[in-house]
Order: sequence, then C-alpha cells, then structure tokens
Amino acid sequence: MGTLGKTREAPRKPSHGCRAAPKTRLEAKPASSPCPSHPSLAQITQFRMMVSLGHLAKGASLDDLIDSCVQSFDADGNLCRSNQLLQVMLTMHRILISSAELLQKVITLYKDALAKNSPGLCLKICYFVRYWITEFWIMFKMDTSLAHTMEEFQELVKANGEELHSRLIDTTQINARDWSRKLTQRIKSNTSKKRKVSLLFDHLEPEELSEHLTYLEFKSFRRISFSDYQNYLVNSCVKENPTMERSIALCNGISQWVQLMVLSRPTPQLRAEVFIKFIQVAQKLHQLQNFNTLMAVIGGLCHSSISRLKETSSHVPHEINKVLGEMTELLSSCRNYDNYRRAYGECTHFKIPILGVHLKDLISLYEAMPDYLEEGKVNVHKLLALYNHINELVQLQEVAPPLEANKDLVHLLTLSLDLYYTEDEIYELSYAREPRNHKAPSVFKNYDHDQDGYISQEEFEKIAASFPFSFCVMDKDREGLISRDEITAYFMRASSIYSKLGLGFPHNFQETTYLKPTFCDNCAGFLWGVIKQGYRCKGNKYPESR
Repeated sequence: MGTLGKTREAPRKPSHGCRAAPKTRLEAKPASSPCPSHPSLAQITQFRMMVSLGHLAKGASLDDLIDSCVQSFDADGNLCRSNQLLQVMLTMHRILISSAELLQKVITLYKDALAKNSPGLCLKICYFVRYWITEFWIMFKMDTSLAHTMEEFQELVKANGEELHSRLIDTTQINARDWSRKLTQRIKSNTSKKRKVSLLFDHLEPEELSEHLTYLEFKSFRRISFSDYQNYLVNSCVKENPTMERSIALCNGISQWVQLMVLSRPTPQLRAEVFIKFIQVAQKLHQLQNFNTLMAVIGGLCHSSISRLKETSSHVPHEINKVLGEMTELLSSCRNYDNYRRAYGECTHFKIPILGVHLKDLISLYEAMPDYLEEGKVNVHKLLALYNHINELVQLQEVAPPLEANKDLVHLLTLSLDLYYTEDEIYELSYAREPRNHKAPSVFKNYDHDQDGYISQEEFEKIAASFPFSFCVMDKDREGLISRDEITAYFMRASSIYSKLGLGFPHNFQETTYLKPTFCDNCAGFLWGVIKQGYRCKGNKYPESR
C-alpha cells in the first residue's frame, strides 16, 4: 500500500451511519501468480476521480480548492458538476487544517464577496455551507470550535440582512437529528472482580458461536465513522477515539477469552477438546469472511500461554494442527499480509477486514506522501487516496451479515468476553496447568534453532544486556558454544546472588500489543503485526521486537 511515514478528520454521511476433525480446510494460495492482479475497487474509484478533477488533480492551492467547491453550485443551489471534490474536501480537510479554520476561510471569502458587491457568489458560498451542514452535520454536533465559528458566520450574515442566506446556514435542525450511532462510552477497566470465562461456551455449536461472535464484531465495526478513522491518522493511536478503542478491546477480549477457555479445563484431554472446538469456530469465521475475529481466535490459540502446553498439544489430532498451520499462514504478516490480502480481495458481499492491517495501510499512505507539493500546492492525490481507503472501509458497514442472532445469547456472550484478567494471571494459570520444565531455559527455546543443545556466544550476546551478569563460561571443546548446562548454572547462580541482595532480574519481558506505530528500542526496526507484535519490559517503557 505504501511505505511508512505521517496524518487528519471527517465523518461519514448520515446514510453512511474433542470432536471429529473439521471437514473442510483452507486452500493456501501461492505467493505469486503468473496472472497480473486486478486493481482494487478503491484504485479504480481513485482513477476515475482523478480524471473528473482535471487540472486540480495535479495539485492546487487550498483557496483554489475551496473556490472550486463553491463553484460546484448553480444560482439555484443545485450541483452543476460532480460532487466528488466536495466529498473529498469536506471529509479530508483535517489533514491540512481544522474544520473551524476551513470555515474561517469560507467566511473570509464571503466577506470579500460582500465587499465586491457580488451577491451571486455570496449565495453560492451559502449553498456550499448548507451542503456541508446537510451531508456532514455530525461535525457541527461534535466539534465545539466549528460550532462557535459557525455562530460567527451566522451573525455576519444576519448583520447584512440576508434572510435567505441565514436560512441556508441555519444549524438548529441538527439538534433534532436522530443519532445514526450511539456514542460509545469510554472503556473503564474494573479489576475489582472477575467474571466466569464463559456462560455458554459448552452449549453452543461452533457454527452458532461463530455467528454470534460475528454479530458482535460487525456491531462494533459499523460504529466506526469516517471521522474516527481520520482521528486515528491524526493521533496515530486510539486515544480519545472510544469507538475504535472499543473495537480493539473486543478483539483483544476474544483472544484472551480463547486462552482462558482452554486453560479453564483441568486435564490435557479436556483442554485439547476446547482447542479443537475453537479451530472449528475459526473455520466457520473464515467461511463468514470475518477476518478480524478470525485473527483474534487464532491469535489466542497461538499465544505462548497456550502454545507452551505440550501435554495438551499431544492430544490434538494432526488434522487439527494442519488446519491451524493453514490458518496462521493465511493470517501471517509475511510479505505485508500478502496471503490475507489475496483472500480478502477475492471476497464479495459481507466481509469484516482485519482492522489493524488496514489502519497500518492508512498510516503508511499518510506518511509516504507529502501534504503539499511545490509552490505550496495541496497534494490532491494524497487526499483522494486516503479518502478512498477510508470510504472503502465505511462502505463495508452497509452490508449486513448473512445471519440472525439471538439477543439473549449475544448478551451472555458479551458478559463472557468482559474479562478482567492480566497477562500475569493468564501465565500463572498456564504454568499451574503444566509447570515449566526447568531443564530447558527459555533462552534455548528462542535461540537454539537446530535443537542441538548449544547456542553461540554471538547469539547469547544479543540478549546478554537483558540479564544481570555477563556470561564468560565457555566450553572450549565446543569452540565457544554455550551448553544447556552452562546456561542453567548461570541462571541459578545469578538468581541466588540477586535473591540475597533482595533484587530481581533487570527486565521482565512480556508479549505486548501496541495500539500505535512502534519501533524496537534495540534494533530500531518497525514492529509489524496486529496483536502481540513484540515484547515489553514491565519495568520500563522500551519495546523489543520478537
């Protein structure tokens, strides 16, 4: 989609408000195809819009763009040309200036028209503002600064005795509008109690469970407005963006619920049965083209608190592991999620994208292209590209899911997903189910790739800074390679000394989901992925890549 790089708002239009092994398996697509890929709908739309904009598509001053928008109306207030420029300007202007600043420029234009005794231009300006109010009224409802600037404009028009103009820019009808979506309350964590991990998991078949998860996912996804996507671009995070924050929290909640459902079973056989059922749920989610929840479920099953359960995995059939492998391949971040993009691009009708992937695309596009070109001209191509990407996501909200949900089950499922468990508590439960093997330190799990029981000094030095003592004991017979016994003795000695000093290891790394673009503090590389992109020490703020 683009390389990494910069960021701004606009809302949408009012109308734009153990069991048998699975029978089916994913068909992995080849990494490359001899046939050229077809352009996406967004690319086709962007090309058509670029053609319709003519010379403006190559860049224009902000004043020229505003003037062109005003001239889109005839003397009777009808559109006399395509509304595409109007849509792009009124939705994407916050990349350049705030909504209040845009309206202030319009006010200046109106004053100039008054000074030049040009009533026709004054009328067209009011038609333009009426279009803005009618199509994007929620801006005036939510943006206090814009509302105040509008009051200033209304007072100016009233002072000049233009009754028709006053009626055109009247905003009192906004308060009578029905909300197309409820305002989402800010998420507040409550650690005072813990709910049971499931109230109905055992009583729902995989198909029914996947359908109700999809219902919840779509309900959350359709609340994300055009302006929410732009606010994410502006801030590069979900801060002060409660609808998007809630969507991400739902995804993380599902992933955690999957882990807890597996860990809630006391025996490896029972845990394997839950694991198998979630694989079947994942297959149904794939059939429903719900990629976001699919990512959450597979992310939960692949979480290290689950993948470390060797006794449990020994009871999972080969066919199930094969399906899991195909799922993880489908959702892999390799080649910038190439497999997912191919599968998603081939889907028609109802589908829910992996939100994190498309948010990263937006940020990459935003950063890769400058806001302005030579001579201070606005980069209209950038505005169009961002508009089309966001609009494509918003349009998905208009296609209802092909399912019916039981509201009582939805309520119970929502309660089940409302979890208050920390990462530490989940790992404690994982180790309680299957205690760790002290003879195999985790450093070997991560660095002994050939499983020969040795790691090189160079490999160990990559992580040595994270531990309290330098490691100098070498097995000369292995030409400097460090054995499992040596590394075990090292940790035991270090632990004993630090225990006597009342200290602990300087770093306590945990898998972490980063909600905004993040770079590794160690290698300076970008942390790719949607969830669990890297590790972060609980004692400091610096991220580490995997």
